[in-house]
Amino acid sequence: MTQTITITHEEIIHEIKLSCKMPEIIEQIITRKAIANAAKEAGIEVTNEALQRTADALRLISKLETAEDTWAWLEKFSLTLDDFEQIAYTNFISAQLANHLFADKVERCFFEDQLNYAGAALYEVVLDDEDLAIELFYAIKEDEISFHDVARQYIEDKELRRKGGYKGIVHRKDLKPEISAAVFAAKPPQLLKPIVTSKGVHLIFVEELIQPNLDDKLRATILSDMFSEWLKQQIEQFAVLEQFEVI
Repeated sequence: MTQTITITHEEIIHEIKLSCKMPEIIEQIITRKAIANAAKEAGIEVTNEALQRTADALRLISKLETAEDTWAWLEKFSLTLDDFEQIAYTNFISAQLANHLFADKVERCFFEDQLNYAGAALYEVVLDDEDLAIELFYAIKEDEISFHDVARQYIEDKELRRKGGYKGIVHRKDLKPEISAAVFAAKPPQLLKPIVTSKGVHLIFVEELIQPNLDDKLRATILSDMFSEWLKQQIEQFAVLEQFEVI
């Protein structure tokens, strides 16, 4: 027999506290309020057409192809249509605010910090045993085994193992300093000597070094990075004026 359980708003808040997620939720509330306040000060306006385009994009990202899909998604997350519109509204003003604050600063940021946007196409296997990593390094150098075979034998993650340890295009700023120094000093294609970090012993093959180019993708990345840093500063400075009490 199916049993019905009643869950109150107070219990939901209490569960958030018990799961130690209250700081995360408060930070999200502060973020939303900081964006709304800054957008209002900047005079950013939202038209019905713009809101509809943003809502359509949100449906596309969430793979909500039909009205039934949308209603099921809303029900799953206990959202109303007004809530969905609020999400679309916040997404829209966030994008507009990011452009308002930083669009004209992207090129300067790129040229001042373009070394950090240099990329490397690399393959990586992380091991626990340094002696084993050294042994495999020399075995690959002597063509006794291929890097792909090493990846297939020692990588636990299924998808990464299937790709032979290929990490894609990785930027300097996304790598640990000890790894980025070795990677960007390489002469590709080159297998690097094992590098020890807190995560383990890294066996890395550098396929190609890629000089940064300020294309649309990188421009969007820099804009997002600058906006994220701005939000971080707002969270640190924002005063939480509203308080609530769970009865």
